[in-house]
Amino acid sequence: MRKIRIISRLDIKGPNLVKGIHLEGLRVLGDPQSFCEYYYNNEADEIFYMDCVASLFERNSLDEIITKTSQKTFIPITVGGGLRTIEDIRNVLQQGADKVCINTAAIKNPQFIRQASQLFGSSTIVVAIEAIKQENGAYFAFIDNGREETGKDIVAWAKEVESLGAGEIVITSVDREGTGEGFDIDLIKSVTDVVSIPVVAHGGGSSLEDTIQMIKETNVSAVAIASAFHYDTINNAKFINNVSTSEGNKNFINSGKRFSKINTFSILELKDALIKADIQCRRG
Repeated sequence: MRKIRIISRLDIKGPNLVKGIHLEGLRVLGDPQSFCEYYYNNEADEIFYMDCVASLFERNSLDEIITKTSQKTFIPITVGGGLRTIEDIRNVLQQGADKVCINTAAIKNPQFIRQASQLFGSSTIVVAIEAIKQENGAYFAFIDNGREETGKDIVAWAKEVESLGAGEIVITSVDREGTGEGFDIDLIKSVTDVVSIPVVAHGGGSSLEDTIQMIKETNVSAVAIASAFHYDTINNAKFINNVSTSEGNKNFINSGKRFSKINTFSILELKDALIKADIQCRRG
């Protein structure tokens, strides 16, 4: 039986943890290191850092965050955003990452997946697929945080990604991401049905019940959640967010408001719900 991994996804812009809707409209939530340590102590199975403007500015600037995280948390760390060369990958691995996630570079040069997998091992190379549903019902892959269409059908692309040696796929519904409207089960299932490598579902998680339903109806190996975990943390955690003043939209965090459009829940609440639903996961 599958043992589902629960992954905390943290989108990073500059020094701050941010969150948007449809991968856009990013609002600052706080200090990523504080959130990461909180998630580690609450039994996250993995941490997934994404530099969400790295592809736009052609750089990844997470070195310091990766180093600090790897020194204080002892679970796998995946890093994505702006990784375009073998040297980029080598650098983040040397800083303490366990896996890297690529999208734009993989789309533009699919052989980059093969080269990276052969050099660093398939289990180290994760490919992100950012999917947007078209008017005809097809799903196309996008790059640059859902900004640029590639014309690639996501099912065909998922098969190609596996054939090139990637060890894992993260499938993101850009349409659902940050909305709390629920996982796009049809999208996720279309990928898990055609590949044998692990698939991580991301985008739209609305509730414990929705997450359980998605896991039961697909063959995902893991779920990556951002909004539900982050806003639950803001509402309930005791630590103080040290928000950098250097950049970003801080209106939300400075207002003291609480986010109410998403049914928030914690990692431990999700794991307890999974166990109650007879879904295996690491607990305790």
